[in-house]
Amino acid sequence: MDQDELLQAIKILDKRPGTLSPVTGLAYHSGRVSKGSLFVCIKGYKTDGHLYLRQAVENGAVAAIVEDFQEDLKIPQYRVADSRQALAALADHYYNHPSQKLKITGVTATNGKTTTTFMINAILEEHGLKAGLIGTVIIKTGELVRPADLTTPESLDLHQYFQEMVEQEVTHAVMEVSSSGLELKRVGCVDFDIVVVNNISREHIDLHGSFEAYFKAKAGLVREAGPNQWAVFNLDCPYTASLVNETKARIFTYGLKNRDADCLVSDLDLSTGRAHFMVELKRREPVELFAGQPQSFMVELSVLGLHSVYNAMAAILVALLHGIPAPTIQKALREFRGVERRFELIFEDDYKVIDDHFANSGNIHVTLETLQMMEYKRLHLVYAIRGSRGVTVNRENAEALAHWVPRLGLAKVIATTSSGHVGEKDTVTPEERQVFEKIMHEAGIRTEIFDQLPDAIASGLAETASGDVLLLAGCQGMDYGAGICLEQIHRLRPDLPAEKVFAALKNRVAGI
Repeated sequence: MDQDELLQAIKILDKRPGTLSPVTGLAYHSGRVSKGSLFVCIKGYKTDGHLYLRQAVENGAVAAIVEDFQEDLKIPQYRVADSRQALAALADHYYNHPSQKLKITGVTATNGKTTTTFMINAILEEHGLKAGLIGTVIIKTGELVRPADLTTPESLDLHQYFQEMVEQEVTHAVMEVSSSGLELKRVGCVDFDIVVVNNISREHIDLHGSFEAYFKAKAGLVREAGPNQWAVFNLDCPYTASLVNETKARIFTYGLKNRDADCLVSDLDLSTGRAHFMVELKRREPVELFAGQPQSFMVELSVLGLHSVYNAMAAILVALLHGIPAPTIQKALREFRGVERRFELIFEDDYKVIDDHFANSGNIHVTLETLQMMEYKRLHLVYAIRGSRGVTVNRENAEALAHWVPRLGLAKVIATTSSGHVGEKDTVTPEERQVFEKIMHEAGIRTEIFDQLPDAIASGLAETASGDVLLLAGCQGMDYGAGICLEQIHRLRPDLPAEKVFAALKNRVAGI
């Protein structure tokens, strides 16, 4: 592409001239530069792309987007106010605005983004649509499926994925939109049709600096939405509900408790952990969207948890906005088997083992509220302390646990720092372990803390008897927990067929 034509996509404050050469690609990482690349210097949390511009030139970069000019370079440099914003605009223009050719749904939430997007994808595919999916677990651009590196990819990668979808004749796409993705403008120039805010609770405080900054980042998805878009809100979440009047988009709301919502839940049964409930569609306007849809219909979920009901409601509203009939929605959700590590039932025989991501206090409250509504004899908990996420998150997680331990009749909490099963970026710091121990001690809760994840799980299994539930809970520290637990069960229960014991690992990504 001609440089001048490409640069029309951004506002240039100043430039340093050089030889103009055609642009054959874009890059923000010097290691991905090839001959003819336009290199965009991004200032990140840990490093600054300006430091690598010379290397990019050596690798073949023919021009650069900068926030600060670099000396003694012969290629053209174009100075912009925000190189992240420029990267998004350049990527969108370079790939010929691919998101405008797709029906795109963006889902943000503190908890449940992954499951909600997978549910939406399942409904779209059940309806016979060719759908793309972008999120924490995988990137699916049609026939091509690859593991994900980031919940929300960098803008250049994101627009390239959209272009792959267009080339493979995908018509609909659903993606997770993280707070970091919003703050770092990774979804810049994405033409969303529907945006969803499922819930907002305290998370990533140390990353964003404050809850207020985190909330502002999340809110950007709907505050920036236009009148041609739809915004879907969970009215049971006060932070989410507070945004209803802060968007120009058309509004569609749901709730289990808030009876003012456009779409309601009634007759909820969670006794087995798998929800059965009635969806009541109060809203009938605009008529063309809801023509032919029943006023109410029953939904049965195969996945566990109260949080799955909220995720399903968000998916149902997106499906209704796409004009997908209720029977298709019902079938897709009934057959949906869930996403790994999201309140996932990994073993069910004379006792149950549930594996849950358990990321933050909001996630913990919803998960343990679900367990309070289930029927079992005793609950046992193995919790992986959250590594390198700061004292604030770990204090709030411990406080949430302390709230539920007496209510669930837990005799003790088994915890682990998961040494040997986490890398440097997820290592539990002494301060994080200390704040967990302090909160447990102040609450009078008996705890056992193991350095090694297998030892903690073995301790939990040793106490689990017929009719009980063992909960493996935690983020990166518990990623390998399911595999370790099922290996231990296989040794303890040689009478059970291996295919039954290890069934949950068949298509797993984490911890394999």
